[in-house]
Amino acid sequence: MHPVKRRGVYFKPCTMRKLLMTATMVVAAYSLQAQLINSNTFGMMEARQLGPGTMSGRISAIEGVNNDPRIVYVGTAGGGVWKTTNGGTTYQPIFDGYGTQSIGCLALDPKNPNILWVGTGENNNQRSVGYGNGIYRSLDGGKTFENMGLKLSEHIGMIKIDPSNSNRIWVAVYGPVWKEGGERGLYLTEDGGKTWVRNFHVSDNTGCNEIYLDPNMPGAMYAAFHQRRRHEWTYLGGGPESALYKSTDNGKTWRKLAGGLPSGELGRITIGVSALKAGLVYAMVEAEEG
Repeated sequence: MHPVKRRGVYFKPCTMRKLLMTATMVVAAYSLQAQLINSNTFGMMEARQLGPGTMSGRISAIEGVNNDPRIVYVGTAGGGVWKTTNGGTTYQPIFDGYGTQSIGCLALDPKNPNILWVGTGENNNQRSVGYGNGIYRSLDGGKTFENMGLKLSEHIGMIKIDPSNSNRIWVAVYGPVWKEGGERGLYLTEDGGKTWVRNFHVSDNTGCNEIYLDPNMPGAMYAAFHQRRRHEWTYLGGGPESALYKSTDNGKTWRKLAGGLPSGELGRITIGVSALKAGLVYAMVEAEEG
């Protein structure tokens, strides 16, 4: 059989029949798909919930009631605050509806376990970090909360309540991670959150990530400051302003600590203060050199 020419291209009759059969099958497949879509096959299907709409993510804070081990509060990076009253068998969300689900820290009043403070805005610096809208207080064990200010902080690192005075509260405010400025530094209230003063400030690029009171040395306090900035293309996790500070007069004055710490520019510093030995402090330091 002679080849057939179609627009300058030569086909054998058998090849043409194969092409026609393939085209016919493709058209039929599309036609069948359209019929299925328009039929009740898919029309009878309904969407159903398969799981949480958002992940809780990292656990950022845990607080327990000293005289009742059944009651524990858990703060999460992106899932709000949860409470258990049966030692962890079940948990209930208690912070829905307050404008943010990103939690940085929790603190229970040592004199009243029904008073719970919540610092919003995760205290880490990931690209996926969520921001908060200030500090909250509950007077009824987490049933209701009230925003007590610091709404421009975006990220709160730690809350410490003076064990001798429930109205005196120190807050380590990390500040925005994607920009400079905002509320950042070490903040203090002496009227239970009605008013706040910035007790110590380094710069608009350096926030306070931790604050500790020495239980064995009245007036002694330690504060860690971290210079950091997140950009779309990189993360600057340290700088010359990252440092550890100490006060011996209830925060009136502060001095920078250097002895025994790594030299050069530092990153994040986390500290621990001994509850048994006065003046014993541990520091884990991010540094270029050991």
